[in-house]
Amino acid sequence: MQNKLKEKLRHNIVIFDGAIGTEIYKRNFFINVSYEGLCLTNPDVVKDIHKSYFEAGADVFTTNTYGANSNLLSRFGLADKVKEINTTAVQLARECGEKNTLIAGSVGPVGKMPYKNETTKQKRIDVLIEQVEILIEAGVDFILFETLFSLTDVERVMSVINQVREIPFVVSLKVDRNGESAKGEPFKVLLQPIKNSIKKPTALGLNCGDGAESLLHALEKFMPRVNYPVIVQPNAGIPKQVDGRLLYMTNPEYLTIYALRYVNLGARAIGGCCGTGPDHIRDIARSVRPMSVSEYSKQVSLSIPEEHLQKPVPMEKKSIFGAKLAKGEWVTTVEIVPPRGYNLEKTIEKAKQCKAAGVDAINIPDGPRASSRISPIITAEQILRKAEIEPILHFCCRDKNLIGMQADILGCAAAGIRNILYVTGDPPKLGDYPFASAVFDVDSIGVVQIQDKLNRGVDLGGKAINQPTQTLIGVGADPNSLDMKREIRRTFEKAEAGAEYIITQPVFETAPLLMFLEKISKLNLPVIAGIWPLASYRNAEFMKNEVPGVVVPDEVMERMSKVDTKQAQKEVGIRIARESVAKIREYVAGIQVSAPFGNVGTAIEVLKG
Repeated sequence: MQNKLKEKLRHNIVIFDGAIGTEIYKRNFFINVSYEGLCLTNPDVVKDIHKSYFEAGADVFTTNTYGANSNLLSRFGLADKVKEINTTAVQLARECGEKNTLIAGSVGPVGKMPYKNETTKQKRIDVLIEQVEILIEAGVDFILFETLFSLTDVERVMSVINQVREIPFVVSLKVDRNGESAKGEPFKVLLQPIKNSIKKPTALGLNCGDGAESLLHALEKFMPRVNYPVIVQPNAGIPKQVDGRLLYMTNPEYLTIYALRYVNLGARAIGGCCGTGPDHIRDIARSVRPMSVSEYSKQVSLSIPEEHLQKPVPMEKKSIFGAKLAKGEWVTTVEIVPPRGYNLEKTIEKAKQCKAAGVDAINIPDGPRASSRISPIITAEQILRKAEIEPILHFCCRDKNLIGMQADILGCAAAGIRNILYVTGDPPKLGDYPFASAVFDVDSIGVVQIQDKLNRGVDLGGKAINQPTQTLIGVGADPNSLDMKREIRRTFEKAEAGAEYIITQPVFETAPLLMFLEKISKLNLPVIAGIWPLASYRNAEFMKNEVPGVVVPDEVMERMSKVDTKQAQKEVGIRIARESVAKIREYVAGIQVSAPFGNVGTAIEVLKG
């Protein structure tokens, strides 16, 4: 059977639908009614829910069959309707999407049975086998075993899947914030039946739980343990009693913030569970889709014969900064964020201060956290010309298509901007303009390929340019990534595409950086470590909780909290930064020190240390 889910997960961030049960509840059907039975008695209600999720942007519909097994249906006198309900549920879902909309056959736990013995144990399995076989026969694209509460549930569904016809399937667990089942079973235990099974899932999932924040903690523990694509479907918080009804109070914007964090941790699909509705899914889809930079299709294919390519200028001749890296000399850079307005006088003055302090280059971010600021290219050109210090221009893929990217790269060459750091970029949802469009024609690997070919005299279309560019190609890396396998793989791909040096996310702990350096040692690329001198305890909290890719250890938080005044906290932040530099100096080519809140004096103090 074709595994359509596997293909979707490989190429995109997949959007699942939200809850069906709570949407039915909103339509004034209360718990004395079989929600699954509504497929037969009120099919238009079920179709209306599916259609609303389709309009919201869902790629996957979940059938209204979570409790459509004979044991649970018997409570409503519908045990003899198992086949009819499940078959109709699949048809209703199929009618509401498009050809490429996937239909997930929802299978929940079998439910309590009237008595317990060995016969009941097998009976539970048989009940689920019956439902799964009907869903397969009805034409679902895959089976979604969801809200599995315990090891027993996982063992049961793996027994079921090994006894039915071949079908792609997903196993989705319900755990607490510590990644444990209701019985206190950790992931290591819960995943064992899957590890031992002959048949393997297409993906694993986490769903339900105590809301988005709790599920984030669980996901952080889950990701390092699994080698499957991960689907995350949180509840919309904890329901509250309002006028006799249970209502979920979490708004779409809040849930979306966590959806973006799930994706940053490596989740390949996002949806919703209890309490989430079309508005939640619409907001998630609009915000998450720009992050669907496929690692397979979003790179540029430039099949240009080697004889048409010129030999690039060596690193030491590209820039003063490149020459120091090539010679193995220690380099220092300071990051200065361009202003929100257009007056660059203060920015240039800060760059002059850094030059006077012996800094080698100024890092200039490109719309960090999806903010709108003066053109970083203009900022770099002005710093180069007026402060007479080399810039390292950050160049992100979010805002320009391929044509615009190439035009700006050539513009940089004309302006004498020789050092560029290529990054994929933050999605608009993270910034002040969440409804702005994102382009992402390519990711950082793709744009590095373009720059590499321009350095060899050929443009995006394979046409010769009058003079090769002489750009020193830099890329970013995250030593704190929870999905380290992916980070290492992409770092190797960046090197293969043409990267010549690496600048990391801010480093507060030595161990993850050293581990990262060891794993990429074969590349022999200079690595410049990011250093962030914490300005205050609040700044530390922000870095720890809000900035993707940054890990602030509890020990650092404790040190920052022990002093009361802002000045004292700033001094502690500088000391911590200096200590970090001392620990890593012999392992890296240099450091990039950020200037918190634009205060280059703080960065210079770190360098003095």
